[in-house]
Amino acid sequence: MQDKTGLPPNDGRPAHAPAAPVAPEVPEPDGRRPAESGRRVAARAAAAAAGGLALFLAFPPLDWWASAPLGVALIVAALRGARPRRAAWLGYLAAVVFLLPALAWVRTIGDDVWLMLVGVESLFYAALAALAALVFRLRLWPVWFGGLWVAMEWARGLVPIGGFPWARVAFSQGESPFTGFAALGGAPLVSFAVVLCGALLASAPPRRAAGPRGPLVALALAMAVPVLGLAVPRPGDEGRTVNIGIVQGNVPGRGMYVLGDEPAVVLRNHAGETRRLAQAVRDGKLPKPDLVVLPENSTDIDPYRDAGARAIIDESVKDVGVPTLVGAVVAVGDEHRATRSLVWDPVTGPGAYYDKQHLVPFGEYTPFKEIVLALWERANLVGRQSVAGTRPGDLKMGPVTIGAVNCYEVAYDGTVRETVRTGATPLVVQTNNATYAESNLPPQQLAMSKLRAVEHNRAVVTAATTGISAYVTPDGKVSWQTRELVADMNVVKVPVRTQATLATRVGALPEWALALMGAVAAGAAWRGRRQDDPMRND
Repeated sequence: MQDKTGLPPNDGRPAHAPAAPVAPEVPEPDGRRPAESGRRVAARAAAAAAGGLALFLAFPPLDWWASAPLGVALIVAALRGARPRRAAWLGYLAAVVFLLPALAWVRTIGDDVWLMLVGVESLFYAALAALAALVFRLRLWPVWFGGLWVAMEWARGLVPIGGFPWARVAFSQGESPFTGFAALGGAPLVSFAVVLCGALLASAPPRRAAGPRGPLVALALAMAVPVLGLAVPRPGDEGRTVNIGIVQGNVPGRGMYVLGDEPAVVLRNHAGETRRLAQAVRDGKLPKPDLVVLPENSTDIDPYRDAGARAIIDESVKDVGVPTLVGAVVAVGDEHRATRSLVWDPVTGPGAYYDKQHLVPFGEYTPFKEIVLALWERANLVGRQSVAGTRPGDLKMGPVTIGAVNCYEVAYDGTVRETVRTGATPLVVQTNNATYAESNLPPQQLAMSKLRAVEHNRAVVTAATTGISAYVTPDGKVSWQTRELVADMNVVKVPVRTQATLATRVGALPEWALALMGAVAAGAAWRGRRQDDPMRND
């Protein structure tokens, strides 16, 4: 007999694994399993590594989105039938193979930091794999496994030191059949759909116990998941637009020393490019903007405290003649600073602002400051410690109220969602990727903007110091973007959408429900395992 997934019913034994690349252990008559052969363990390790590699290929800049469910399927094949302890190190292996190239942009800071980050983040995948080894014993296990994956990504976004939600499976699906799920349940539902599809694929290879129809049913269900994503309804156009100027001024330096040796050069680059945009408008080469957006850190000098910097910004804004969003690092008291999105009016000067809420650890502030500064000289490059803002980035600019999101924050569901909930539209992402230019960070960040556009039915405008600056439509399509390491500018016509998606309205509820579902399933499986054999300690 089979259940509706085409999987064999639970009979108290570990579920059968796919025919390739590994098979489950066969219980002895006393219910205990023999030790696996070295050959079988090697096959599991190879499947786990291949799964991690396939996951990486789904992410930008390659963007082979279909390899994400394939990678999940290979990881599941490696884990099914393994004991929790073995599953844990197999999950860790898969994560290391995935995250080493996916987070290669961290190498700019140092190989030691890169390896430590990958090592810590991989622990979450090891915990997921250990729990999954239990859940595979249950009926409908692909669903519970998807819930566990969501719980793992949720935990990664919280701890340690504020979490690190980079490289979530959802962020590999900026433009894919799975993207539509973002409008229903945000990034967590996209991750769940991809993982569910991969788990169903892993259950599809022929198995004698499943019967002739079982694999076909599982395969059909796997294919149905992305098809359902394409069928998700999305809000339509509302007939209103706004012209937004985007400025990318470039910087002279590279790596950890992007500002170069000349003072105020970043400020002059962006002010000069703003004036070039103004001239292009006067020459009729570009339409007149309603507002202009400059990147994060578009001034390397605090305009509140430096009269020269203030004059340079004021002259360029007066030249373009419309409210301009300036990215500045400003002093807060004598010992701290803030990363600020500052509205600069051509008549009244600096006005309303948004201070970045999610700060970059070791980039904008130093956790465990005394210890870290004593051990790593590079940590002194942080300089003054930043303080976090406390309110969303809804800023009135000309005919619209934009939603300001600052760089690293685009990875955090709650920060973006609370900004949209203020009624702000469109979203504006100011970013400074100069340290990571021509790495895989800028395209990964742009992929997040694509997903956010669909999630919240908002156009997204990104201004970056060195690229990638871009305009993303509410359908998640990149309509215009810059090359990296060049000065560039443009004026884009952006739709103003106000309708809220279901994802915006329900917030984190889908994530909580999916994570709780996975956790409950793992608890039930663990309890059943202990009842079957109270002597187990693996």
